[in-house]
Amino acid sequence: MSAGAAAEATAAEVQVHRDGRVGRIVLNRPRALNSLTHGMITTVSATLDEWAADDAVHTVVLTGAGERGLCAGADIRAMHDSAKAGGAGARAFFRDEYRLNALIARYPKPYVAVMDGITMGGGVGLSAHGAVRIVTERSTVAMPETRIGLVPDVGGSLLLAHAPGELGTHLGLTSGSMGPGDALLCGFADHFVPSAKIPALLDALAQEPDVAATVAAHAEPAPPAALAAQRAWIDACYAADTAEEIVERLLNSGVPEAKEAAELVLANSPTAVKVTLAALRRARSLPSLEAVLDQEYRISCAALDGDDLIEGIRAQVIDKDRNPRWSAAMLAEVTDADVAHFLAPREGDELGLA
Repeated sequence: MSAGAAAEATAAEVQVHRDGRVGRIVLNRPRALNSLTHGMITTVSATLDEWAADDAVHTVVLTGAGERGLCAGADIRAMHDSAKAGGAGARAFFRDEYRLNALIARYPKPYVAVMDGITMGGGVGLSAHGAVRIVTERSTVAMPETRIGLVPDVGGSLLLAHAPGELGTHLGLTSGSMGPGDALLCGFADHFVPSAKIPALLDALAQEPDVAATVAAHAEPAPPAALAAQRAWIDACYAADTAEEIVERLLNSGVPEAKEAAELVLANSPTAVKVTLAALRRARSLPSLEAVLDQEYRISCAALDGDDLIEGIRAQVIDKDRNPRWSAAMLAEVTDADVAHFLAPREGDELGLA
């Protein structure tokens, strides 16, 4: 594909336009659940840089085309192919994506993300660090990386680490998803607006200068948070020091939902589960989102050098046999040294944001 054709394709995948006071960014790959290509990341970054200096743009609004979701995450087929070829393309993707996540978190103008429908992985990175985060009754929010042999990234490990109690640990290790009430409870969203009211909200934002008041006028009470009723066993089980002890507590708790959670943890990559637990515990004490993104970049680059990411994507997306053959068959086979390898500084694989 020529450079001109590539630019045209990317422009079609991200629609950018002005609507009154608002700069609109629309992720436009609805048949792929608006999954992110590298070109989409660079287009969004360049647009935000331009609008930060444009006095005519007072607010930025991010939405996804179609009715199925804002964004299902990165284009993991492309990530799979890159990892098999040495990972250079995926490393560049992660580098630019994480820098964009930091830009969104520090954006000088109101950044409104409409997390309607499926919002996972990279979609969380583009939305949950914004100033105003909106969920609807159709929202499904998740960081499901351990299912494919990766670790929660795009700043998601920070969000999970600071969720109430051990809810974030539960979600990270199981690759669990949140409905709108749970997304609000866990700090991934701020407001609930029914999907039928989103068009009216967008029209109002284009005209009204007070973003907070405008969103509040359209917001409604959210559905109940399903995880709120599960806090007792989640906090007790996931407070354990090791992944093995967490699973043991889950299996012995006598709670059916806890046993189901243990089965989910055990189905995921044992290496990714142990590295996720270490990353979440460490993220609680890191000083900033940038420091967390630096940590995530080290981990993601290390994952590109391993086997589980390629195998996880193969099993879930390529062959769809749902039967991954992980490099470590069980949690006990993953050593402390294995985990430390993912967290250690790596020459040439440092993001340098913090």
